[in-house]
Amino acid sequence: QVHLVESGGGSVQTGESLRLSCTASKPFAVMGWFRQAPGKEYEGVASIDSEDRTSYGDSVKGRFTISQDRAKNTVYLQMDGVKSEDTAMYYCAADDSLGPQALVRIVKIPGGIENLDVSGQGTLVTVSS
Repeated sequence: QVHLVESGGGSVQTGESLRLSCTASKPFAVMGWFRQAPGKEYEGVASIDSEDRTSYGDSVKGRFTISQDRAKNTVYLQMDGVKSEDTAMYYCAADDSLGPQALVRIVKIPGGIENLDVSGQGTLVTVSS
């Protein structure tokens, strides 16, 4: 069974850095992250494809960086300069049909997450001032 394993969540203070990791049980064409803050809708964070093309949500551009180690089927989300509004459950996602932009956007569409090939259980990030 295909699955994703996320790690790296935790509590940090405003302005600090954190790195999330997600390892897939097989290679995917695109992998990425989306999040859900308390009381808010899902939001696409970042994604990357097999050619290292990336896409970012507007709220994290310039602060977060997604990268990957294809040999390990692993993607990383480097979160720098975190803000309190970055507090959320972060989910890894993977798909073999979507491009990086589509993966970031699909989570905003009703039922979009269910159409992803696979998503993880989530890892909590808490940013305090």
